[in-house]
Amino acid sequence: MNAIIFSVAAGIVMMFTGIITQQKTAIRNVALTALLVVLLANIFDTYGIFSIHIPTHDMLSFQKFGLYFNTLAFAATLLFILISGADVTLIGHGKHAADFFALIFFSLAGITILTSYNSLLMLFLGIEIMSIPLYILTGADKRNLKSNEASLKYFLMGSFSTGILLMGIALMYGARGGFEINVLKPSAVSNEYGILDPLGLVMVFIAIAFKVSAAPFHFWTPDVYDGAPGVFTSFMATIIKAAGFIAFIRLFDNTAIEMGLSWKIILPVVIIATLLVGNISAVFQQSVKRIMAYSSIAQAGFMLFAVYAENDVAKEGILIYTVAYSVATIGIFAILEKMKDISLEGFNGLAQKNPLLAATNTIFLLSLTGIPLTAGFFAKYYMLISAIKYGGSSVTWLVIAAVIFAAVSAYYYFRIIQAMYFKKGNPELHPVNKGFCLMLVILAATIIIIGLFPTIILNWFYF
Repeated sequence: MNAIIFSVAAGIVMMFTGIITQQKTAIRNVALTALLVVLLANIFDTYGIFSIHIPTHDMLSFQKFGLYFNTLAFAATLLFILISGADVTLIGHGKHAADFFALIFFSLAGITILTSYNSLLMLFLGIEIMSIPLYILTGADKRNLKSNEASLKYFLMGSFSTGILLMGIALMYGARGGFEINVLKPSAVSNEYGILDPLGLVMVFIAIAFKVSAAPFHFWTPDVYDGAPGVFTSFMATIIKAAGFIAFIRLFDNTAIEMGLSWKIILPVVIIATLLVGNISAVFQQSVKRIMAYSSIAQAGFMLFAVYAENDVAKEGILIYTVAYSVATIGIFAILEKMKDISLEGFNGLAQKNPLLAATNTIFLLSLTGIPLTAGFFAKYYMLISAIKYGGSSVTWLVIAAVIFAAVSAYYYFRIIQAMYFKKGNPELHPVNKGFCLMLVILAATIIIIGLFPTIILNWFYF
């Protein structure tokens, strides 16, 4: 409960900060301080040091897995603000910087609900509280027509998926006689309504699949990610996406059994489709930002293994994947914001122009590929091992397909590395200060350290 209360309070503080001052540095420092308070409050709640108890009538269930994910999400957001907070204050000539940070905190409040919901009503509230600020942030650059188009498209598609979500919840309520996700009331179920629960689950699955950009519900992702300001694309593609998978895990850990064999047919098809669409489409892109958009779809395909495998390894894997994917993607988008030309050709010769940017960007790309000695390797490893542990030899074909698509992803990631190191050019950069370079080094070091010692993440979870 600490995370929900303090993140909402931080959002309100940022709103009043915008009234008191328009100084960009002060606004950014207030946001960092507020986020540190939220992070500490959640850690205290996780380990029982200090907890605010409010009766929720079992609609929320605060378990260590969800609380620990909150910690990782807040820590990733802290890194995001440290490296990209200055860019946030520049959007719209800095007139609404405090409001942008307030919206980020409100979105984090939605995430904290998704990690602890025990009722379908709270699932709906969590998704909407998380998503509505994103519609606004996507269109934050009002003078950019692509940003306006992306915001409208995101809002319309998001509204449509919300309708599907509500319809699914209504059908599940009709079958269960209640909104709890872990209790099926036999007295409320008869043969006449037996189809309602699995049908409702499928509709809820579709709605959440839209939020995490899983195929075939990914169609909004490339245009929205490309049109939104890069700093907010970074936030949406990492922390928000990971929260969607936590919502997936909480729901289908309790209810997947009710779908029977159909669940084991539907989900592998979605995994393969997501990996196929994301990786193959990325191969043909010339804009690095669109490559990263399709890459996020492909990464969602791997993260779906955590939903497919109902075991502890999957939960451990999604925690490592959250850190590895978030840190690498935040770093790449931070570098993109410093590039005046975000096409592949715009990266030609970056290693000669700025060796530090090229070196750290290479580490981030290698992690996303899943190369050993990076955090991304163990992230993918845990996903695949969780599936094998769950299904044994029956899922070998699915694991092999995922490895093949991971090899395909190496092609378009290495195209960026090739442009930076093996092609001549003179890329134009926005000013890069020492603080920005230091943060890039910290992010790259985090990738390497977790790649060498992945249990660092898990030790915090278990002890």
